[in-house]
Amino acid sequence: MTDAPESDIAAPVAETPASPLDFSRLPLPPHTLANLQRLGYDQMTPIQAASLPLALAGHDLIAQAKTGSGKTAAFALALLANLNTRRFAVQALVLCPTRELAEQVTQEVRRLAAAEDNIKVLTLCGGATMRPQLASLEHGAHIVVGTPGRIMDHLERGSLRLEALNTLVLDEADRMLDMGFFDDIATVAKQCPRQRQTLLFSATYPEGIAKLSASFMREPKQVKLLQAHAGSKIRQRFYEVREEERLHAVGLLLDHFRPVSTLAFCNTKQQCRDLLEVLKAQGLAALELHGDLDQRDRDQVLVRFANRSASVLVATDIAARGLDIAQLEAVINVDITPDADTHTHRIGRTGRVDAEGWAFSLASLDEMGRVGAIEKALGFTSDWHPLSELTPGGPGPLRPPMCTIQILGGRKEKIRPGDVLGALTKDMGFAGAQIGKINVNEFSTYVAVAQDIAPQVLRKLAAGKVKGRAVKVRMLED
Repeated sequence: MTDAPESDIAAPVAETPASPLDFSRLPLPPHTLANLQRLGYDQMTPIQAASLPLALAGHDLIAQAKTGSGKTAAFALALLANLNTRRFAVQALVLCPTRELAEQVTQEVRRLAAAEDNIKVLTLCGGATMRPQLASLEHGAHIVVGTPGRIMDHLERGSLRLEALNTLVLDEADRMLDMGFFDDIATVAKQCPRQRQTLLFSATYPEGIAKLSASFMREPKQVKLLQAHAGSKIRQRFYEVREEERLHAVGLLLDHFRPVSTLAFCNTKQQCRDLLEVLKAQGLAALELHGDLDQRDRDQVLVRFANRSASVLVATDIAARGLDIAQLEAVINVDITPDADTHTHRIGRTGRVDAEGWAFSLASLDEMGRVGAIEKALGFTSDWHPLSELTPGGPGPLRPPMCTIQILGGRKEKIRPGDVLGALTKDMGFAGAQIGKINVNEFSTYVAVAQDIAPQVLRKLAAGKVKGRAVKVRMLED
């Protein structure tokens, strides 16, 4: 055979060099990289790029970064890399300050584990009955995500065994310390095997973090990304108000800027209730979140707000701890907090990852001292605007784009998001673009649908089937 003419030989194609932020630079298997691409993880965030190489190399780690920086994927990919899927025992434990954060972490771990073979992730939190958790533990799990108190309960009962554990994660460790969980965390850590990896993630670095790490971490590496929220991402504005016009001013802000989703922080539960009443009287779809709500109501409030079925969530700081709401356009400080760190956490709920957001603060003359203390602690100068500049930005009251429909049946009935989406699109003829987030809980499924088709969806679901079975449905409304 003769050689082909030189002109017929294709020149080698130069490969595009990988970016330092490409996930392909990490020692991750091809199926994990393919799943990351499918989920839209194009490149690592700074905290992921700084912490993942260390975590995947097996080091204990203390990682400090602001909320919304992508830390869940940073520790989730590390613990998934340590899993032996053929060993059906708890190999990873993630401790979180609140049930809401634990549920969010569980969902994200499940998404990141979608390319693996049958990984079971279990959530163990207070506020839920013990019996279903005990039954789930009897069936086994690879990963447990939970709050310290409930994890302690299961360890004391002997229903949770940790002898196979190889990764312990402390998520939002500073918040857990704020809530008084130091002794619980230390007790849980002592019941984990000594030869394990410990990953600690925190937005701030209080004294207790050093004490925690010294008590049960092995020569931890430290990663600190302390950059503040970029001014271009979170735009802060302050408005001086008289006490009697404070609640009305919230409605003026919403009507002028018309954000799709707003989290309004109040210093007290009574202020939450009063503001909710005012907003509803103005025709706004608003919900409240505070310590007096039972767990079922809290869960439904969070689902409805996260899937854009309510325009405003009015909350106290304690209730909002650990919340991570995607696409949150605005935060309103209805009252000025006396604590600068709390102010940072509040406004950090918006402007997440690459998004932009507004942070509005309403301050009376009596609160100017607090504003000054926050300015001094955080090193910025307040941008003040008059309430008189706020004018209606659209016809009629602000309305949320989605409605939430509850299906009575969840994971216990083996319902998956794909089953609901298939029933609505393939069987009932709705467009995929009209369907929003689908949350499958233990006993219920919540699906967000566009406002204009909500009555039709309700009728068709009530008359139709999901996964071959008739289901009971209802619209979640106030």
